[in-house]
Amino acid sequence: MLAHYSGGKNILTFDPGYRALPAALRPTFTLTQLVNQAYLDQPHVHNLRLPPVLSNLLPEGALRAWMAAALRVHPDREFPLLAWAGNNLPGALVATPVPMGGLPAWALSAREQVEGIQIEVGRWAEKFSLAGVQMKFSSVRREGRFNIGTEIGEDSWIIKTPSTLHPAVPANEFSMMRLAQAVGVDIPDIALVPLAQLDQLPDIPLPGEEFAYAIRRFDRGEQGRVHTEDFAQVFELYAHDKYGKKNYEQIGAILHRFSPEGLTDLQQMARRLLVNILLANGDAHLKNWTLVYPDRRNPRLSPAYDIVCTQPYVNGEDSAALNMARQKAWYDMQLTTFETWARRMDVSWSAIRVHLLEQARERWPGMLKGLPMREDHRRLLRAHWQRLSPDFRIT
Repeated sequence: MLAHYSGGKNILTFDPGYRALPAALRPTFTLTQLVNQAYLDQPHVHNLRLPPVLSNLLPEGALRAWMAAALRVHPDREFPLLAWAGNNLPGALVATPVPMGGLPAWALSAREQVEGIQIEVGRWAEKFSLAGVQMKFSSVRREGRFNIGTEIGEDSWIIKTPSTLHPAVPANEFSMMRLAQAVGVDIPDIALVPLAQLDQLPDIPLPGEEFAYAIRRFDRGEQGRVHTEDFAQVFELYAHDKYGKKNYEQIGAILHRFSPEGLTDLQQMARRLLVNILLANGDAHLKNWTLVYPDRRNPRLSPAYDIVCTQPYVNGEDSAALNMARQKAWYDMQLTTFETWARRMDVSWSAIRVHLLEQARERWPGMLKGLPMREDHRRLLRAHWQRLSPDFRIT
């Protein structure tokens, strides 16, 4: 139960019935409860913002500003944002309003008894403009068309419209994801979608580009919603701390310890780490690594997403988003960087090394010619390959 108070406090309290369930039967809300046995027993009190496990369900940047403006609230006042977006959050969580007078006594134990009031959180703004951004929308595909909205369906997708600030981002991301897939990175279905095939697209500024990028949601399936949790949630950090406060060893250690297929997930993670180096993706921060709970209890590494060659958009981009074996600079990294990463998690280097590199050298130079990314972006990527250490260089 999440209770919001007029002074700005938000208090998250767990139902005694949920807490009393045997561990083997209790669905996992957050991996933190598996690390910290007392996590469920205490109220979590935060001012203005929600607890990180809920705050990270909300969009960042442009879409958050758009939502806040539509609701006429400050972007840091997260309770009304959660209430507004509560039926279409990432993963399986749903924020459902409590009827008047329905707040149970156990949810008020952290504060004095108070009288609840009904608040209106507004409706979706039909027209709102915000320039210079790439926007993301949820959609359901039917008969080849994508219907933008909050409806949940088996064929649910995320649509990323072209950016008015950065050119050809949809083609860039589509191309990078295809290259990643070719070397064994697990990805969802993806597509480049003509803008004319998007129904109910909000009135936002768009550049003169033909395609949006679409990726099938791995948190939606035949049975409905699938619980997920990004690593900012796992580490109880807010989105603004997604760079720098943790590293790739700490992500890997979580997978190794808690995933029922820890070695398999680490091998997949190593593949993605190498792909991010080879593709000059400097944005693989905590929110771009996610756990998925297919059985509602045990975490697995989710499919990859948000793999973009960021170098064309960030002048001088030359480093990973997080440290790996105390290194971030792509051009200093070698196979020994991965060996150190594996050793620090007490994982066999030979089990990791077999999953690296050879396929990229064999497949990518030929594939790159047929992908839809801009020619100047292609040239930048080829030049990036030549600057890498001999261990990773692609000719």
